[in-house]
Amino acid sequence: MKKRGEKIAMLTAYDFSLARILDAAGIDILLVGDSASNVMAGHETTLPITLDQMIYHASSVVRAVQRALVVVDLPFGSYQGNSKEALNSSIRIMKESGAHAVKMEGGREIKDSIERILSAGVPVMGHLGLTPQSIYKFGTYVVRAKEEVEANRLLEDAHILAESGCFALVLEKIPAKLATRVAHEVKIPIIGIGAGGGVDGQVLVLHDMLGITHEFNPRFLRRYMNLFDDIKAATEHYIKDVKGRDFPSEKEQY
Repeated sequence: MKKRGEKIAMLTAYDFSLARILDAAGIDILLVGDSASNVMAGHETTLPITLDQMIYHASSVVRAVQRALVVVDLPFGSYQGNSKEALNSSIRIMKESGAHAVKMEGGREIKDSIERILSAGVPVMGHLGLTPQSIYKFGTYVVRAKEEVEANRLLEDAHILAESGCFALVLEKIPAKLATRVAHEVKIPIIGIGAGGGVDGQVLVLHDMLGITHEFNPRFLRRYMNLFDDIKAATEHYIKDVKGRDFPSEKEQY
């Protein structure tokens, strides 16, 4: 797709019902993101979600999919600093969920883990820029790599990840010019979230894109629906019908 100049469309998914709709719509990649920690479980960060929970969500998505590529985030604590544990975590995801690839946050510091996972035949997608699993190191969710030193390191890391064998790379919340440069220099597809339009594809969190979440309003987010208000209104209507004895009607009973 990158060679053809065709943009790659990617969204997160965490359950069977919505994944089936996204797959039927023609989405290219479904990411079972550790953002499930936020939008599905209500945690403040992505850190609390476990490997078992990620496998549960991934299994649900895989059962719904007939055509899309399913990529699963390796959660915090399942790969950092230990390439053997990274391999074991990846194998569990692939065997127990049936997913097609894993995604890892980080650059040169996870090179050994990437190569070890790839040696077992598990495809790896990388992730640079704002890496939410490192939020307590960064201290904030602001744009990354604005300064020259960090920008140069990110560019070097992108080359390292590509040369290590990653099949694609997510760039999160970095300057558009830098992301475009990475996409031009690196042969593998670059998928952006808050990284401008010069990359090879885009990803958004499904619940943000559909307007189910409504407190989160970053500049890069385009809401295609406002389901928070729609679902709330439908629920209020249902409550009114039940309490007013309008539901069920005679036609809606046996």
